[in-house]
Amino acid sequence: MSPFGIVLTHGAGGNARAPLLIRIAEAFEEAGWSVLRYDLPFRQRKPFGPPSPAGAAEDRAGLRAAVTQMKSVATHVCLGGHSYGGRQASVLLAEEPDLAVGLLLLSYPLHPPKKPQQLRTAHFGQLRTPALFVHGTKDEFGTAEEMKVAVALIPAKTGIQMIEGAGHDLMKGAFDVRKRVVELFGRLCK
Repeated sequence: MSPFGIVLTHGAGGNARAPLLIRIAEAFEEAGWSVLRYDLPFRQRKPFGPPSPAGAAEDRAGLRAAVTQMKSVATHVCLGGHSYGGRQASVLLAEEPDLAVGLLLLSYPLHPPKKPQQLRTAHFGQLRTPALFVHGTKDEFGTAEEMKVAVALIPAKTGIQMIEGAGHDLMKGAFDVRKRVVELFGRLCK
């Protein structure tokens, strides 16, 4: 059995084969983690298109099942996701804080682009799971300052890694995934 495992899921427009998820998964695997890249239920039903708000609970149920599956191969299981996947992971862990020992949020969609008044943080006060936010300085879903203010609402251990020059996909802006994500996240979760 592996000491650490992580379930990673995708954003609204992607799937588990997204280049970012592959890059992050490979870095975790190289560090000795067990990794499951997971397609959310909405993506399992249709290969393209965004999720429906009515299906969010089903997507969280799928994440719960994926974490349960990972617990059969890893002692300490974490949950992570890009954008929509991270949002659903964070809502799930706000509802079920003992489900995972860590939360990795890649480009958390703090608000829709150009709509900073529509914050997606109502559940942040209930998060008890250590969380690392990895966010690009050019991400239209939240500025660095907005992220700092929002993350301060979380009563658990948190960290923010701002990636200079990166947008919402985190693919622009060179950064060392192993040092800036995997090692930092591992320390946060211990």
